[in-house]
Amino acid sequence: MSTELNFAPSCPFPIQNYPHVLLAHGGGGKLMHQLIGKMFTPAFKNPLSEAQHDSSVFEIGGQRLAFTTDSFVVRPLFFPGGDLGSLAVHGTVNDLAMAGARPLYLSAAFIIEEGLPMETLWKLVSSMKQAAERANVSIITGDTKVVDKGKGDGVFINTAGVGILEHALKIEPRTVQPGDAVIINGDLGRHGMAIMAVREGLEFESTIQSDSAPVAADVLALIGAGIPVHCMRDLTRGGLTSVLNEIAEAANLTIQVEEKLIPVREDVRAACEILGLDPFHVACEGRFAVFVPEDRAGQALEILRGCSESQGACRIGRVTDQKSPKVLLKSTIGAQRILDMATGEQLPRIC
Repeated sequence: MSTELNFAPSCPFPIQNYPHVLLAHGGGGKLMHQLIGKMFTPAFKNPLSEAQHDSSVFEIGGQRLAFTTDSFVVRPLFFPGGDLGSLAVHGTVNDLAMAGARPLYLSAAFIIEEGLPMETLWKLVSSMKQAAERANVSIITGDTKVVDKGKGDGVFINTAGVGILEHALKIEPRTVQPGDAVIINGDLGRHGMAIMAVREGLEFESTIQSDSAPVAADVLALIGAGIPVHCMRDLTRGGLTSVLNEIAEAANLTIQVEEKLIPVREDVRAACEILGLDPFHVACEGRFAVFVPEDRAGQALEILRGCSESQGACRIGRVTDQKSPKVLLKSTIGAQRILDMATGEQLPRIC
């Protein structure tokens, strides 16, 4: 009897349209969401994955825990304000924080290309160690694999993380309510532009530094102050635009934001213009959006502005009761347009 899988008739993804994986399938835009929503989600569907969040929350022995995993393939390995090692820690710690968890433990798996200088690997490992200490987490298990020269582009890192929830809040996209205020914890686009400036050889009066940083302490400060957080999401692949669209779709509500309220540094904006990019689509690694009730927005802002990574926190919009999952942007000249996800790949290999 043949054991060959009859793949094509049962696969829910339109393979006839995309017979091969494109870079855009990992870019945070429409194609990535189609791939996840039509291939991976149906294949691995279970109650814990239905929250459509950065981490899965579950209960063991009466204790709520959060679990997440992420892979990091950034190029170049070192960039202004960070490197692949620290980014691998920050990304996973922040995913746990977005579920309202206190990060505790990480795993670290390295896929290393033959020929990578040992000094380079040691610098990345040392950076991971320092980042883990800063984020107050321990790396307790891991794995290494080495692939042929020319097959791995230096090194890729996968990290998984476990955290504990010390509250009863249900923080996920479906908890967002009409009237919620939308807050972000700082300026947008610096991580993506820091990497692209190096790749493209762009020079500015000052070096654009990545915003890569752990934000769990800032999130825990919000929760510890009793702010009834409805949802949080870090602004990674696809940037602010993808995050708002994901949440609007999951909540089946409309989100309205104002362009003049969204902070983008002038050097970042200039870099985006040179490269033909929209800063709202550019990934960040130390920025997140948080949805809180209107009457607690002022308190939430005050708390965030007192935290090390969120001093530039600002309110950018609100959730309306329109039962239509979309994001509306009021431009600086007062016009209103739909803020939609990117279709193609803007910035490959930035996280």
